[in-house]
Amino acid sequence: MGRYKLLALDMDGTLLNSQHEVSDENREWMFKALEEGVMVMLSTGRGVQNVYPYCDKLNLNSPIVAVNGSEVWKAPRELLKRTLMDVDQIRAMHALAQRYDSWYWAYAVEGLFNKETWTGESLDSLQWLKFGFFTENDDSRARILEWLHEQGIYEITNSHPHNLEINPIGVSKASGLRQVCEMLGIDMSEVVAMGDSMNDMSMIRDAGLGVAMGNAQDALKAAAKLVTVTNNEHAVAKIIKEHVLV
Repeated sequence: MGRYKLLALDMDGTLLNSQHEVSDENREWMFKALEEGVMVMLSTGRGVQNVYPYCDKLNLNSPIVAVNGSEVWKAPRELLKRTLMDVDQIRAMHALAQRYDSWYWAYAVEGLFNKETWTGESLDSLQWLKFGFFTENDDSRARILEWLHEQGIYEITNSHPHNLEINPIGVSKASGLRQVCEMLGIDMSEVVAMGDSMNDMSMIRDAGLGVAMGNAQDALKAAAKLVTVTNNEHAVAKIIKEHVLV
């Protein structure tokens, strides 16, 4: 085995192409890496509700970092660690989203809720993991961001230039990957991490090889050790061929 023992893949904009599919070439090289003893795993802002269909289709039984690190799974449906948000924080952010007429969504252990499907149940009855805002109004987004920074208790990232994704402070894809590395007995220097958005920044910076996609946000490209091709050009296969299985 080469220098790297774990490949951590963001999903949207990275492993998945514009049709939200895993290309045959990416799939082929993922399993070549697995056959050579390299752990290949997903590290995503999605909740596991929206990750499991891909794991099942790929027959991928490796660890998962979900909801930007708020959940870490030893394997699909086998939880390692979960970090919850206080329900009062969810209430405050929900009110903020309404104040600025922002689209919003939130992941709970029990499911995904958004502006159109916001739960009619008591918020206290659910276990909350992440809150998100989306608005194309730059001024509104700036005011939301200012309020979030003032609280001093949130990890603030995005998965698109027009959104904000909020986790408990200290919770990130990097914190999740460190937990996976500890479980596997490997070091972050032995990790290759690939992503395209600011919620990938922590793992791109902390991994032994942080790879930004060709379609990544500029700040991520600037921070990465390597910039590769886009998610529509089988970037995962390319990185495995050129940097993992060498």
